[in-house]
Parts: sequence; C-alpha cells; structure tokens
Amino acid sequence: MSSDVTDAARTRLRAEGLKIGYDDELVVGGGDGGGLDLDVVENTVTAVIGPNGCGKSTLLRAMARLLAPRHGHVLLDGERIDRMPSRQVATVLGVLPQDPVAPEGLVVADLVARGRHPHQRWFRQWSPDDEAVVAEALAWTGTGEFADRPLETLSGGQRQRVWISMALAQGTDVLLLDEPTTFLDLAHQVDVLDLVERLHRERGRTVVMVLHDLNLAARYADRLVAMRDGRIVVSGTPAEVLTESTMREVFGLEAKVVEDPVSGSPLVLPIGRRHRHDRDVTDS
Repeated sequence: MSSDVTDAARTRLRAEGLKIGYDDELVVGGGDGGGLDLDVVENTVTAVIGPNGCGKSTLLRAMARLLAPRHGHVLLDGERIDRMPSRQVATVLGVLPQDPVAPEGLVVADLVARGRHPHQRWFRQWSPDDEAVVAEALAWTGTGEFADRPLETLSGGQRQRVWISMALAQGTDVLLLDEPTTFLDLAHQVDVLDLVERLHRERGRTVVMVLHDLNLAARYADRLVAMRDGRIVVSGTPAEVLTESTMREVFGLEAKVVEDPVSGSPLVLPIGRRHRHDRDVTDS
C-alpha cells in the first residue's frame, strides 16, 4: 500500500530503481523487484523509518550522492545527480550525516562558515554577505552565544544545532538528515526536531530524515516511508503508515496504535510479552 503524490507537487528528489550494496551484500533494492523507487516532494518533511539494518541510512547516503548505487539513479530537480557538478549539488542539497566530524579545536563560527564554501569562486571570495548569512544562521538556531567556543566543548544537543546551522548557512532548499536525534535525551530530541520543523515551515525547506522514534516521526513528518530488508513496505501519511498491521509486518512488533492526545497523530504503544500475557489472563 502506498500514498500517491499529486501531479501538481514538484518532485525535488527521485530514486529510480535503486540497488545499493557494500562489497558482495545488496542492502537496498534486493529481491525480485526492479529496485527501490521513492519521490520526495517539495516543501514536505519525510521521515524514513524501519528496523536496524533495513537500509535507511544507506538509502539516504545514495540520495545524497555519498554512495554510488549499483543500479538505478537519483534525480535532483529532474537531473541525474551523479552527472551534476559537486558545487552545483552543494548549493541545492545539504546533508547532515549520522556522525559528523570536525577538526579538533574548530570553533563554532568557523564550522558554520564552511557552509558558505559552495558559494565561493575565484572571483567571489568571502564577503560581508557571507558574514551576514553565517550570523543569521547562528542566531536562527540559537547558537550565536557559542560562536567562539570549540565545537567539542558543547553538549550533544548544542552540537547538533550547530551542524544544522552550517546546513542553513549553505543555503540549500533540500536537507537530508541521518538520525539527527541519535544519542540525545528526549528534551534535546524535541529541541532539534522543533528546529527542523521551523526550517520547513518558515524557510520552506524540503527535509528527508532518518528517525528511530516512531512517535516523534509521526509528530514531525508529513510523510513516512517504512522500510524492511532494503525495500519500502509502505509510504504515506503517518495515519496511513503507522497501523497495527504495519507494526507487525515492518518491525515484527505487536502494538496498539491510538491517537496522540497532544498532536492528534498516531501514537504507537508497544505490547511486550508481559503485557500480552497479562491481557490474555484478563481475557480468559
């Protein structure tokens, strides 16, 4: 089952027949089908969900042109991304990997300034406009107070906001975020996702992110893409995807799905062995 994209919506990223692997192992697009297909429509937030090892991050890396597919191709605004100059891609597509690294001792302002590199030319070096963009990105993410601090002195949540600042300074319309809430406590997860949601709502960014928390994905994404064993099992709105049958098929999980009293989105309540046993005893 799937949710069709309307013809009027503009597709920013499209995966066509992707088969992706490492060494001899095919991670995405295996089986009897013709590979994995996926459309990312402009001005939407898409969350890719699924169990560990299902190919979520591998798919995102291929769509970011960080990993070449064995089969098929990725289109960015209708053009094959592997045939586009790197600088051109970097002015349209921003990527935040799962574990971004920076040189030791690099201060926050200098890291964010690296987002302006795709806009530099031999005839256009660093300018007051670049300085203003960096300052705005720091202010917009609430990280201006850290501008002169080394990145490693910040907390995990602060660092993640700084990395998003760099992507914001890059000035791209499309953002790919690989598990942006990993290793963050719940308060910082919500803080980062609130920031992503503002980028979407106030700046019109098209966002694709890999998330593990299904309930946060349901709250913050317009569209969910559920993967298992390197293929898309179902895609659509959170209400279409997060069903009890999908929980069984995708995650092998018995769950109750109810309405989130805060957001109105689906709320997944896992049913563990203990609770299944308690329920069976009650029913008997």
